[in-house]
Amino acid sequence: MIGSARCSFAGCVALAWIASAAVAQEKPADYPRKPVRIVIGIAPGGGLDTMCRLGAQKLSERWSRTVIVDNRPGGGTVIGMDIVAQAQPDGYTLLGASETLMLNGVLKRAQYDVRKTFIPIVQLTTQPYVLVVNPALPARSVGELIALAKGKPGALSYGSQGLGTTGHVGWERFKLMAGVEILHVPYKGAAPAVIDTISGQVQMTFSNIVTSGAHIRSGKLRGLAITSLRRGQLFPEMPTVSEAGVPGFELSNSYAYYAPAGTPRGIVREINTIVSRGMNSPETVRLLAADGSEPIPAATPAEFKARFDRNYAELERLVAAANIRIN
Repeated sequence: MIGSARCSFAGCVALAWIASAAVAQEKPADYPRKPVRIVIGIAPGGGLDTMCRLGAQKLSERWSRTVIVDNRPGGGTVIGMDIVAQAQPDGYTLLGASETLMLNGVLKRAQYDVRKTFIPIVQLTTQPYVLVVNPALPARSVGELIALAKGKPGALSYGSQGLGTTGHVGWERFKLMAGVEILHVPYKGAAPAVIDTISGQVQMTFSNIVTSGAHIRSGKLRGLAITSLRRGQLFPEMPTVSEAGVPGFELSNSYAYYAPAGTPRGIVREINTIVSRGMNSPETVRLLAADGSEPIPAATPAEFKARFDRNYAELERLVAAANIRIN
């Protein structure tokens, strides 16, 4: 009877470990007691930098603490990823990333499994691309572009931001779904690809909706379709690629925050709640709409994780099917 009333030494240790582990997953009462750093793998400027700073502002306002965006460019954003992967999982070092995070994992640019190394916290915003072509190309719709490409296999070319980028993978998905062969010309960034599409060095590219908007209005580019599944506010008359000839096609640039594996769930939940509410506030929604962006509807970290894993698996299948290589 005495033995049944007491736990064994091993049992007590196990119970103590379980209890301490549960406590470790809660948010410390004084968090954050010092500045929080959000590392991003690109130079200042651009969509990722802008959106991560907007999210950081929401956190800073709520906490009355400094939240720093730390730009660490290089290696296709892998340098920034590595910094966070090696950081203490205490909630003071986070990662801001785009879809490139998944690409770096699938294409093995990162030397670890990103699904196990990072915890998805919260998605910030999403922004579609526009399929633009040189005005001299005799195609005024996605259907006409597909017909032209099928009539001249390999004669047309598209420009991307570089090997293994969102644009590269997006065009390879388009080719598979449309059943066409279009030559890939990689550039060092999106701007050179747009410039060469305007000059006619390549016939088409996926361009940022704001950047392409000015060129479409001036007649330097022709916009055929938007890459989201529903029409955008900036060009409501422009069809989606899906409705214009490639059913189900979707391509967007989404931005999100991640934490090192092992970060307490309580901290992850708090950041998720603050950022989701802030990004979905009416004032912020209006601000984002001006550049064709929109916040991601609120979702829990678990829901974001499930979505991340589904998208990762889909990307693995696409990379294999299209035989995408980066070297």
